[in-house]
Amino acid sequence: MSKSVQLPKFAKPLNSFHTELKQRVYGYFETKGIPSTGNSQLYLKAIILPILYIATYIHLVFYTPTAWVAILECVLMGFIVSAIGFNVMHDGGHGSFSGKPWLNKLAFFSLNLLGGSAFMWNVKHNIVHHAYTNIDGLDDDIDARPFLRMSTTQPKLGMHKYQHIYFWFLYSLLYMFWVFFTDFKKYFRNKVGEVPLKKMDVSDHIIFWASKAFFYFYIIVFPIIHLGFLPWLIGFLTLAMTGGFVLSIVFQLAHTVEDAVFPMPDAITHKMEDEWTIHQLKTTANFATSNKVICWFVGGLNFQVEHHLFPKISHVHYPAISKIVKETCQEFGIGYIEYPKMVNAISSHVAHLKHVGNA
Repeated sequence: MSKSVQLPKFAKPLNSFHTELKQRVYGYFETKGIPSTGNSQLYLKAIILPILYIATYIHLVFYTPTAWVAILECVLMGFIVSAIGFNVMHDGGHGSFSGKPWLNKLAFFSLNLLGGSAFMWNVKHNIVHHAYTNIDGLDDDIDARPFLRMSTTQPKLGMHKYQHIYFWFLYSLLYMFWVFFTDFKKYFRNKVGEVPLKKMDVSDHIIFWASKAFFYFYIIVFPIIHLGFLPWLIGFLTLAMTGGFVLSIVFQLAHTVEDAVFPMPDAITHKMEDEWTIHQLKTTANFATSNKVICWFVGGLNFQVEHHLFPKISHVHYPAISKIVKETCQEFGIGYIEYPKMVNAISSHVAHLKHVGNA
């Protein structure tokens, strides 16, 4: 680890709460006699979504539908890209997709086929974001500078006064920014934010470049050859901006809302006020947990509290264990952030951006 990065240390765990919560949650799986990884419901999604993606791509490129149908199919592809990321890649990356390691790796590798890098995501998301959620300077998910100010600890620019208005457009650029810029920034800087990357093996370098080349060929070169530049450009922007916005808004509703906090370590001791479990509960929010359509589509990411507390448990189990987590929090007098509907969470996110932009 780089000497320039002083990682914060969390307070000593409140064993009574932390231990009780773990015992109750894992006791649920023992009582039910089921694994905490994915089930047939998840595997069915993992089959349907890629087939839809490939079928839509083939229809667009080889059968050239009329313009309005093509636009709708590109929008659909944007949603499918997001759904694969939420449901398949995300569980695979956390090792919760299956009890078989090779299936987890396969599910995780879907990110490379969609233009991203599983290696970079693992460091950015699993290692940094999950450990140091909402800590400015470490959590790359809240670093959208200079365009957006997510926390009052970040530098304030004049344009941030209007960020609650223009963020909609910026969010739509996430996917393009991700596959064409941020992965390469991490690769060449050898850092995620200020946290050094894990050492890349030769195979990691080969996979990174080969995956990017494959993605650019099938998503850019081949369609341009078959369809022409302008039809490709319109279609790709439609797909990418749809997927980018959906990915952005779902991830942001989990942490950048009014009730979530953005704690910083002590400047001298580098210690956090709370233990890690409490930190996660204070920085993370659920939304629309009763909406079955949203639950199916976002792969349990609307149960973000449960995901951050138990990332090794597949999202298909979050509705069940959320009741246990909520009850345990109530018994111990610990806060649990939840918005009943997605519109409530979006409203809170907009209010947070407006407050931070003017603070």
